[in-house]
Amino acid sequence: MERSQFIDIVRGVDVLLMVTFNCSVTLSYFRLTQPSNNFLYWSVFPIIIASIFIFLSGTSAYASYKSRKKEFEKTYLKRGVKLLVFSAAITLFTYVFVPSATILFGILHFFAITSFVVPFFVKNKKIIFLAGVLIILLGLYLQTKQFDFSYLLWLGLVPKNFLTLDYFPIMPWFGVLLLGVYFGKDFLKKTANIKFKNKFANIFTFFGKNSLVIYLVHQPILVVLLFALGFRLYV
Repeated sequence: MERSQFIDIVRGVDVLLMVTFNCSVTLSYFRLTQPSNNFLYWSVFPIIIASIFIFLSGTSAYASYKSRKKEFEKTYLKRGVKLLVFSAAITLFTYVFVPSATILFGILHFFAITSFVVPFFVKNKKIIFLAGVLIILLGLYLQTKQFDFSYLLWLGLVPKNFLTLDYFPIMPWFGVLLLGVYFGKDFLKKTANIKFKNKFANIFTFFGKNSLVIYLVHQPILVVLLFALGFRLYV
C-alpha cells in the first residue's frame, strides 16, 4: 500500500504543534514565560495534538500491515525494541536534569510497549473497535482517580502527587491507536489520491516522515541549551 502524502503532511503539522507546546511548557518550567490560565491551550490543545498523532500512528500500522503482512510482526518487534532503548534514554535524561518530574511512561514508552501488542489486534479486526472504545472509556474513568501505589502508572492508574513532563498511559491512549487501526482502511482510501506539489507540502511531508527523530531531539536540545545559558529549572 502506497504511503499517503496527506497523512505525512498532517503528521508533520501535528508534530510541529507538539514541539511548540512542549517548548512552551519547558520555558515555563525555567520561568522564562508565565503560564496563562488559558484552559484551551494548556489542557484541550495538547489532548487534540496527541490524539491526532496517535490515531495516525494506528492508521500507519494498518497500512504497514497491508503492505507486508509476512514481515509485519518482525518489523513491529524491532520497532518496539528500538523505542524501548530511546524511551530508556529519555527517562535517564530527565532523571538527571529534571529528577522531580522524570518521564517514566511518556509517548515513546507508550509506542514501545504497544508495538508488541498492535500485531495481535491488526489481525483481529472484529474486536478492534470495541476494544478501542472500552479502553478509552476505562482510561477516562481512571483519570478521575488517584492511587497509593505507582507500579501500574503505565497502565493508567495515576499515583498521588505524581509529577512528570510527559505521560501517555496505555489507558486511554491505546484505545485511540486502535481506532486509528480500525478506520485505517477507509481513511487511507479517501486520502490516497490527495497530492500536494509545493515547497510547504514538501517541508511538512519531511517533518511527518521524521516525526520520531524530531520528537526525540527537540526537548533535550532545548533543555541543554537553557542550562548552558545559565538558566535554572523550577520543577
